[in-house]
Amino acid sequence: MRRRLAARLGQSFVVVFIVTTIAFFVIRSAPGDPFSYDSSRITPAVRAEWRARFGYDQPLTVQYGRYLWSVAHGKLGYSTLKSEPVANALVEALPRTLALAGVGLLLSLVIGVVVGTAQAAGRGGWFDRISSHVLLVLYSLPDFWGALIVLLVFAYWWPLLPAGGIVDAMHDYMPRGQAIADRVRHFVLPLASIILLTTGAISRFQRGAVLDVLPADYLRTARAKGVPESGVIWKHALRTALAPAIVLLGVLLPALLGGTVFVEQVFAWPGIGLLATRAIGSRDYDLVTATVIAGAVLVVVGNLIADTLHAVLDPRVRE
Repeated sequence: MRRRLAARLGQSFVVVFIVTTIAFFVIRSAPGDPFSYDSSRITPAVRAEWRARFGYDQPLTVQYGRYLWSVAHGKLGYSTLKSEPVANALVEALPRTLALAGVGLLLSLVIGVVVGTAQAAGRGGWFDRISSHVLLVLYSLPDFWGALIVLLVFAYWWPLLPAGGIVDAMHDYMPRGQAIADRVRHFVLPLASIILLTTGAISRFQRGAVLDVLPADYLRTARAKGVPESGVIWKHALRTALAPAIVLLGVLLPALLGGTVFVEQVFAWPGIGLLATRAIGSRDYDLVTATVIAGAVLVVVGNLIADTLHAVLDPRVRE
């Protein structure tokens, strides 16, 4: 198990290194640079001085070597968009994305596993047919389109919740209880969008996994010993069928982070996704590269956790 974990750590490091290299060269191959925006008050001499100060006048290979050296020493560069070190911008935005994606993934897993198992238990019944069609429609929606529908229904047609942002403008002047409720109200719609768009895949996968397990010999033995069908499914079959769902989480994680970018954009949620899109628009080289690195690290860590949980649930993987 330790050897397997060490190998996965090594692979994760290689993946992050490759993603960092690709992000570095792709963003710098685009036309312009962080100081090429239109402004009649900035002279060419000033722009040249800024480029020289940040090293953008050097060959790409020199810039790449300097960037890798800085990253190896824990420095991710300086954000021209935020006018502060990139690490500070990430520290501010990353917890918000982790909260949104983490809670969304956890609730999607719980709801998807419960719904998928219930569908398998009542295969062909009314709940199986109706829930399968509804979840398939939700899963088929593009991320940004699903988020826009949620925004339109619950913030415009039926204005129950705030349309965007992380807190109200008067948040700092609210009593403690009202301030907490304000944060929760702003959290609900982005979270609901992620859950609606992710639960469908998990439930369909879980339904198939439970149906594959149901004919197993050990479940027939449990039935022969008088174990109720609900106990056979929810106690014995579900434990075995959970392993594929855990593996699916590792596969879904990159798609979930990609979807979170659109959800943050729609709801103006100030996380990594919104930060990355604004950084791309302003050609903030270091900030774009750092957000890509942060996304890659989240994906490899998520896959590492999924593999470890899979090994815990399925002894055959540990062999």
